[in-house]
Amino acid sequence: MNKISVVIVEDHQMVREMWVQLFTVKKEIEVVGKTGGFDEAIEMIRIKRPDIVLLDINLPGASGLDAVPLIRKFSPGSRIIAVSMHSQPAYAKKMLQMGAKGYVTKNSSHEEMFAAIDAVMNGKTFVCMEIKNIISDQAMQEQPAGPTTKELSLREIEVIKLLKDGLSSKEIAERLLISSRTAEVHRHNILKKLGLKNTASLISFINTTDLSF
Repeated sequence: MNKISVVIVEDHQMVREMWVQLFTVKKEIEVVGKTGGFDEAIEMIRIKRPDIVLLDINLPGASGLDAVPLIRKFSPGSRIIAVSMHSQPAYAKKMLQMGAKGYVTKNSSHEEMFAAIDAVMNGKTFVCMEIKNIISDQAMQEQPAGPTTKELSLREIEVIKLLKDGLSSKEIAERLLISSRTAEVHRHNILKKLGLKNTASLISFINTTDLSF
């Protein structure tokens, strides 16, 4: 029986080593590579073509979202399991829409990680229980009147988070490694999607809304 090959893409070395140690108890799983760099990860995956890619969606100077299409291009047989500190369902939805086959958070148990690998290796899609519980809770709540973040992209959610922290468009551009013009476009699109008229109404929305970041 061939082992399930895994490449770990995670920018924190301690977390990478923890995952490697975790998989030593599973004889059917073999870690064939690990890295914290975006470019190195794409090249490693292109060469090794692993069965599973554990992909942190927050990488230095890049996003796991940017990595998904490249992984699918250079190693189409690899199943991507996104791993994130974010429990916002929008992140999971976006990653799955991009082509990931699983989504777990860093609060997920070891057993849930193994279950995710088993599921995607059998052609299924896996979403961790933490995300499912949040979606269930949201579905049980009455739909709020007024604007919601449902239609926002992940990048727009990131911009809103930074606006909530008090950053200017220029500071947001520097933090996200984008141009000031692009940051302004994001702000314009956010206003349009939320149905808000101006920056003042956006700031009021941010300050009075639980954005669950």
